[in-house]
Amino acid sequence: MTKGLYILGQFETIYGPEEQRDIAERVDIYAPPQTPKSVLDNPAILRDCEIILSGWGGPKLDEAFMAAVPNLRAFFYGAGSIRGIVTDAFWARGIPICSSWAANALPVAEYTLSQIFWCLKKGYHYARHLREGGAWWQRCECTPGAYGSTVALISLGMIGRRVVELLKPFDLEVVAYDPFVTPADAQAVGVRLVSLEEAFRLGDVVSLHTPWLEETVGMITGELLGSMKPHAAFLNTSRGAVVREDEMIAVLQNRPDLHAVLDVTYPEPPVAGSPLYTLPNVTLTPHIAGSMGRECHRMGRYMVGEVDRFLKGEPLKWSLTKEQAERMA
Repeated sequence: MTKGLYILGQFETIYGPEEQRDIAERVDIYAPPQTPKSVLDNPAILRDCEIILSGWGGPKLDEAFMAAVPNLRAFFYGAGSIRGIVTDAFWARGIPICSSWAANALPVAEYTLSQIFWCLKKGYHYARHLREGGAWWQRCECTPGAYGSTVALISLGMIGRRVVELLKPFDLEVVAYDPFVTPADAQAVGVRLVSLEEAFRLGDVVSLHTPWLEETVGMITGELLGSMKPHAAFLNTSRGAVVREDEMIAVLQNRPDLHAVLDVTYPEPPVAGSPLYTLPNVTLTPHIAGSMGRECHRMGRYMVGEVDRFLKGEPLKWSLTKEQAERMA
């Protein structure tokens, strides 16, 4: 039976009882769950390991670690981006690595869907109005509503495409900006491609899904945000570094009609005293769009499926190349 270990910081968060049971039926888990520190203190435990199941708080796959696992055949990462753990020493071994990034994309898309409709109904405006002692019923004629409004998506990766699917049953127009998507591909997905500038001008809600890469840092400028139509909303579940936050803050201070829902910031959390904590037209959440609670077990479940395929010699569904890993958010 193939020998394996769990090595991560949040074992039961990702691998629930059912995932543990199914892994145990396939793999000889020959030691209790480990952490990066425990295997560093006792590297001999890695000598016979053939597969590693990991996730948040996983080990750095550097030269020292790779030297300690001479029999490693596959690495299963039950979380999203692997950029923080892989090194050239790992890639040099040619060992397959799989990630649950697609599983983590699902709750982000669901969070985005919920916020799109809340913004189209100007729910934040009405809730704040009542909290501040306003009249119970004071209709704002500027409320876009969810009929005939436009949702603009910035980037059509896994999350952006999932948002498109979730929006299909509704009476909305969906446009998107993504320089790597062809018009034919966009048509197949079900969106109309527009320029970045058009996306911000057209959207009643503009939702950002661009990964944090060297070339995307500061991509969303104050000029773009300032060009949004009256009473529009901006959602960011991507990465804060993609937005020029000082410019965004200035726009929000000057445009109280706009609203920003920010699940991510840069730095994260925002520095003490940042206007993002107190601006009335900002809703700040602490990076909760991704997997939480039982949603995390979905990531573990994806890795159960990958382990099964690996042991049967079948193609892996969620394996990543070095190039793909480098472009992950």
